[in-house]
Amino acid sequence: MTGSSVLFDAPGPVARRRSRISSIIGAVLILAGLGWIVVTLAAPKGNLPGYFDPSRWEPFTNPIVWERIFTVGVWGTLSAALTASAFALILGTVFSLLRSAQTAWIRIPTAVVLEFIRGMPVLLMMLFILLVLSTGTFWAVVAALSLYNGVLIGEALRAGLASLPRGQREAGLSLGMRPMQSKILVEFPQAFRQMLPIIIAQLVVLLKDTSLGYIVGYVELLRVTMNQLATFYGNYYLFSFYIVALVLYLIMNLSLSWVARWVSRRTASKTGSPTPNPDEENEELLKGIATANAERRQTGKGAI
Repeated sequence: MTGSSVLFDAPGPVARRRSRISSIIGAVLILAGLGWIVVTLAAPKGNLPGYFDPSRWEPFTNPIVWERIFTVGVWGTLSAALTASAFALILGTVFSLLRSAQTAWIRIPTAVVLEFIRGMPVLLMMLFILLVLSTGTFWAVVAALSLYNGVLIGEALRAGLASLPRGQREAGLSLGMRPMQSKILVEFPQAFRQMLPIIIAQLVVLLKDTSLGYIVGYVELLRVTMNQLATFYGNYYLFSFYIVALVLYLIMNLSLSWVARWVSRRTASKTGSPTPNPDEENEELLKGIATANAERRQTGKGAI
């Protein structure tokens, strides 16, 4: 019995034929839908030409437009995303340690705060920080994204800590480490590496959520293209600016998604390789410590 047939039966000739037919039908429907969208957008709109007419793309022949898009719009998006990502990783680390603390008076209040932040919409958080704390649009966007994504990253890291073998913690404690030392020096690096693909995927979501800064007045890619430039040139070019903004967002998000998939493959290849059993390693470590203690007692030098 092969590994591929353990969980399900291998499809027979009829099932394979049905699968091919359904795949062909699905591909034809998708292509037909895309063709209908293209034809609809290219069709004239009354007295106006279609959206793919060259006259609708005239603003992009001006280098100043591209300079405005990249130096103000793209840079505004990336600067907010990079700053919020750094703070989110720091807050996620702190939240995961506090949430998994053994002391109840630390763990329970932290859980309440995290649930409140996770249940609050990011846009409302931006508005609250902007109106109440008067931080400015940039720091309102960064603070809201840092808090919200820091909570999610912290939960991912906490799940990584919980998934580690119990022997990892016991090995650290057997070496004389305090519980917090064992968690930071032994457990947390392994949990971070294990959850790294999920963390990067969450950072992709953070990058997309920077577009919410448009509502609070932060100048980023969406505000530059769909508000400032579209207002300056008129609604005749609105669809063109929409397509440019969409393509730029796709380039940035797909690039981060590619990084997430690459890290996932690298992590899977490393964790999938044959490695010693942690429990066996810990058992040998404990046996070695016990033997060393016995020898030191016999020599009168005291145990470890």
